Amino acid sequence: MSKIKILVDGGCDLPQEILKKYDINVVGLNVSFGNDESFIAGEEIDNETFYKRMGEMKELPKTSCPSPDRFLEAYKGEGDILLLSVSSKLSGTYSSAKLAKDMYDSDFADKKIEIIDTLNGSIGQGLLAIKAAELVLQGKSLEEIVEEIEKIKDDVIFYGTLETLENAIKGGRINPLAGKIINTLNLKAIVQITEGVVKPIDKARGLNNSLKKVLEYIDKNLENVEDKTIIIGHAHCSDKAIKIKEVLANKYNAKKIIISEVGPVMGTYASQGAILVSYL
Repeated sequence: MSKIKILVDGGCDLPQEILKKYDINVVGLNVSFGNDESFIAGEEIDNETFYKRMGEMKELPKTSCPSPDRFLEAYKGEGDILLLSVSSKLSGTYSSAKLAKDMYDSDFADKKIEIIDTLNGSIGQGLLAIKAAELVLQGKSLEEIVEEIEKIKDDVIFYGTLETLENAIKGGRINPLAGKIINTLNLKAIVQITEGVVKPIDKARGLNNSLKKVLEYIDKNLENVEDKTIIIGHAHCSDKAIKIKEVLANKYNAKKIIISEVGPVMGTYASQGAILVSYL
């Protein structure tokens, strides 16, 4: 059986120990500050530096997808490829990866390359990457893994609370009218990723109330919890994530609960202080 290499793009947020454990490889996205400085997130700039720089700037950092050439480089080497891409409705990454596949297929016939549009991002995308890696370890074929991930990708539940929607509005990730109403009232937004896009679904006043709302949404939708993996994402606010993990661990007997810091891609639009919870 051919080896299967799992790839994700830099829109996916998983801790290094999980990436290493499951042998998940990352093709970093680009983040730029102003007109002159551009870095590959996770390779040329770490999260600590990113959040510090973002906090010092008035202008929103810009993110951009990897070039097809970067994907081509990632496709090389032994084994077939399965790439789980950030939602095509949030980024051009899926299109860039597909273009690279077409370029590769025209020159080589030595491997299969499959690309899945997860219709998700960050920790939600990460859950699907973990599932795919587990299926590899179970000895499933590439075709079987693709079929299973396509079948379950809509089952990923993703909620979050953001300190502000300002960055998400500026970056075109959220409906401006809905976002401005919440910001004007100085409320914390409760958001959900659904059908590949980020949507504000509720609001709350103050940190404690917003975290409580997120937990209420989780409570309404979480079934068969002993089979679930939960990931808590935080935008450079690990204290909040630890608090949420304690609540979830005391309430639910989940298969595993993972904490992951949100990197520059989601962090740019979620803003520092955001808390995300996703499970599958």
